[in-house]
Amino acid sequence: MLIIGVYGGTGSGKTTVVDQIVCEYPSSKIQVISQDSYYKDNSNISFEERCMLNFDHPEAIDFELLYQHVFALKNGETIKQPIYSFETHNRTGETISISPKNILIVEGILILNYPKLRSIFDLKIFVDSHSDVRMERRVSRDITERGRTPEEVLERYMKTLKPMHQQFIQPMKVHADFILENHKNKPLNLSKLIAKINSMTS
Repeated sequence: MLIIGVYGGTGSGKTTVVDQIVCEYPSSKIQVISQDSYYKDNSNISFEERCMLNFDHPEAIDFELLYQHVFALKNGETIKQPIYSFETHNRTGETISISPKNILIVEGILILNYPKLRSIFDLKIFVDSHSDVRMERRVSRDITERGRTPEEVLERYMKTLKPMHQQFIQPMKVHADFILENHKNKPLNLSKLIAKINSMTS
């Protein structure tokens, strides 16, 4: 199994890059799991308290469970991935069954911040994008997909997302095997990246 880590700041275009890679292979050959499914269970605190949590800090992620699941897939085992709700800021209590395939992509802003997880990636891809472009994309996404208000998203971006990016995400760029510059809202040419993946799976 080839394990690929795709990381970068919020709104950098990670999901778009992942989708483009996935389209290059039969669904029977490639699997994606997202860091977003592995936010810690916060059932022990109220919804109001959960709304105040910093979800862009590494401590918000259950990295040990994510690592265990990636390791299990690498060893040919099926996992039960948690299902997370952005509306309640908590796990739903349900899971989804995921079986191993030839290629596994792990996607998320903080996946390189856990050394054990970082060490298991065969290929680490950093998606880079200017901060103003990332902010524009994040505002648009959170309003349309997560029911946030423009004011809420902008405030969170400036107070939380931007400083967390500078502290935890941008420094992880040094670990990248492949850097994708995604500063404009247009499709990326991934031919070199796909060729690299193919060479690693042949």
